[in-house]
Amino acid sequence: MTGIAVGPPWRHEPAGRFDERTNASEALRGNPLGDPHERPMWVYLPPGYDQDPGRRYPSVYVIQGYTGQLDMWRNRTPFGAKTFPELVDELFAGGDVPPCIVVWVDAWTSIGGSQFLDSPAIGRYHTYLCDEIVPWVDANYRTLAHAAHRGIQGKSSGGYGAMVTPMLRPDLFGGLATHAGDALFESCYAREFPEAARALRDHYDGSFEQFWDDLRSRPLSPQPWDPPLVTAWGMAAAYSADEDGTVHLPFDVETGRIVPEVWERWLARDPVRMVPRHAETLRGMRAIYIDSGRSDEYFLDLGAEAFRRALVEIGVTDVFFELFEGTHAGLTWRYPIALRYLAERLAPVGFAGPGSPSFSQSAGASRWQFQRRHNICFSAGDT
Repeated sequence: MTGIAVGPPWRHEPAGRFDERTNASEALRGNPLGDPHERPMWVYLPPGYDQDPGRRYPSVYVIQGYTGQLDMWRNRTPFGAKTFPELVDELFAGGDVPPCIVVWVDAWTSIGGSQFLDSPAIGRYHTYLCDEIVPWVDANYRTLAHAAHRGIQGKSSGGYGAMVTPMLRPDLFGGLATHAGDALFESCYAREFPEAARALRDHYDGSFEQFWDDLRSRPLSPQPWDPPLVTAWGMAAAYSADEDGTVHLPFDVETGRIVPEVWERWLARDPVRMVPRHAETLRGMRAIYIDSGRSDEYFLDLGAEAFRRALVEIGVTDVFFELFEGTHAGLTWRYPIALRYLAERLAPVGFAGPGSPSFSQSAGASRWQFQRRHNICFSAGDT
């Protein structure tokens, strides 16, 4: 048997530097779920950061998908596949991509996530990100502290956060990259309402409280009905909670029939439907990157296309958009492509690394070429 000699997958000496921090958040202190207000954070400093103390850098914030947590970014797939943090270091080590500070933000919650919004039922995760993490990074690292040089990137629920956060805070973010982000809610959410209603009826006497008690009693024994129930409750807590924390479901738990007045609250948070209300902001964005697998199990390829078309309708056409062969899993290989795009678009005018190609020249690499170059295995493990 022959093979290619490779080094051990657990040892990749970085060319840049990773700082691991813990921040105490006042926004999350006393949150309704009782989740920790002290949160870990990783900050990547590119090669040369410590050698050139007068230089400032663009920054990109990376946010996770639903049920994700910070340490999952280091989950490794078989045969030596590199993790996203390792791929970030590799991207900037070559010197042909404008260097960036990259910040991984933890927004884990005990119900799976927050959609990076402020919610009376979950906590103030939008405030935590925008009013605590971003200012702290700017104060402690040499960032270019302006929206024109700050971006945000995420997948799935993180992709949702990457779409809506710049719309809500254009003073902070001038670029976004969304990988299979939650969008076009009738396609990605509503189709699961009957399944959730049936699971509640058959297993939990119509009670979400019974479901959560059961789920937490068997963390290593998932059931097929868990995902639609987790999603239904988690999204309702994010999109349709009253000020007192009461969560309203968008469907009747006995029939699965949509409750129009609650569903409208959800649709108001749909990135596709938010575009017209934030048209001026989106027209001023320096970087918009959208992608999804064509066979995404949650039909987020349709959401990606709908988001792109909504942008076209307001005159925003300078957008990176791709539907690639793939599903909702195994997207780690896509993240460096998007990060390179953001880095080039958010860089100060006039940057040119040694032999620096334009993004349009470099982004055309096929999936197979990218896989071989970066030793990436297309399987689960991305957050």
